[in-house]
Amino acid sequence: MVVEHSLHDATRKDDGMKRLGILTAGGDTPALNATIHGAVVRANQVQVELIGLIKGFNSLFNPRVPHVHLNPLFQAIPELDPTMGGTLLAASRDYLDPDEKDVIRQVCDRLHRLGIEGLICVGGDGTMNAMQPIAECLPVILAPKTIDNDLGLNYPGEPAEFERTSDNSGRVKYGRNCAPRAELQLDQMVNYVTPGYATAVFVSATGIQRVRTTAESHRRIAIVEVMGRHSGFIALGSAYGQPDMILIPESPINLDRIVERVRQLYELQKHVVIVCGEGIVDEKGRELGAEKESTDPSGNKLLGGAAEALRRQLASRMGDQYFRDFRRGSTATDVIFTRKIGHIQRGGRPVLFDRVHAAGLGAKAVDLLLAGRSNEVSTLQWSHAKGFFLDACPGDDFRDRWGLIHARQVHPCFYDAKNMKPSAAGIEYLMNIFNHAIGHDDVDSMRSTFDSGHLYQPYHSVNVDVGRRIQYLE
Repeated sequence: MVVEHSLHDATRKDDGMKRLGILTAGGDTPALNATIHGAVVRANQVQVELIGLIKGFNSLFNPRVPHVHLNPLFQAIPELDPTMGGTLLAASRDYLDPDEKDVIRQVCDRLHRLGIEGLICVGGDGTMNAMQPIAECLPVILAPKTIDNDLGLNYPGEPAEFERTSDNSGRVKYGRNCAPRAELQLDQMVNYVTPGYATAVFVSATGIQRVRTTAESHRRIAIVEVMGRHSGFIALGSAYGQPDMILIPESPINLDRIVERVRQLYELQKHVVIVCGEGIVDEKGRELGAEKESTDPSGNKLLGGAAEALRRQLASRMGDQYFRDFRRGSTATDVIFTRKIGHIQRGGRPVLFDRVHAAGLGAKAVDLLLAGRSNEVSTLQWSHAKGFFLDACPGDDFRDRWGLIHARQVHPCFYDAKNMKPSAAGIEYLMNIFNHAIGHDDVDSMRSTFDSGHLYQPYHSVNVDVGRRIQYLE
């Protein structure tokens, strides 16, 4: 893989920025500490102080603004380990409401009193929405992260394809006014992949392999649900776990075709493994799983139960007698079982791909601030000539004409709906990410699981050590 860092492109002038802030917002992902580490390394090189804000935007609502000096004497604090999952700065789902002008003024005043001249926000679409009001009082840059890989564009100008309508009750709805472009050029994608995605796919793929052995041994049908909300990138990447069928939210399921394929596979290999994204929909566009609005002002929705809903439909369609004839159980629900990979997809040690590129995006965010840029996103691009390289994109390029950021979805050319697996283009997309995603140190780290010290030493939380470093605005 080719990685370009702009670590020598920007230098701080004597009258330039001397102190920057950084926060991690939204849900945790495995590569957050790596992003912070990359920003710290770059800040040290250009002799800029970096202040970490505790618990994301929540810290800015606190008049005392809990914070940590991440590079005293331009040396990274020892607690900052890029191989550790989560974030030593903590995170929250608190966001700024752009309509609360008094709160925004207070937040900006606190940042100025801390001497922070520019702010790096590590997050997704909710973080982009929250940072925009701050951009009116000081420069702000987003370093992207999300395991869902949904912060990006399949091609420039994609948000212009959305339209807004109202139903009879006055509820506003958004949808495409045209089909996505039929052809997609990989080197035209904006923000090719987000840190956290590679690790989430690694966890999902290995989980699927482990579920397979149970299904195979007991002649059962397993339905494995993975995260991703309305985007099917994690489900697509789970092809590395070799499931028999993959169902993604972007392609409405055809139950007749699924039942037919399940029967074929079950009679051939006596078991079946199906992967489904948590946001899969039926042919009428209705989500199979339960959905409810979250308290997240970004409008994210909590999804769950897609695998169970699919299990019930399969059991009903296939019937108990089908499995009795095979002497595999008294009912279909005895044979068909579900598992959710769940939140372990977003935790633990990040794989090499995520560590390297998260660090690069953190460093790029520092460079953008020092160059006087604001309300932009540091992006990870890919081309045939360069491989992966760092770039930037105006934050508004991710918004439609009404200012809404739409989750990037799996492009139709990446998915073979008939065979329920990645297409040739989808395989090429994935191979660019995963061919060198795991490093030798990732393999070596597995041995540490059985470190004898784990048997008699309690877990030591980084929160304890960072807690001693927290300072407050007086």
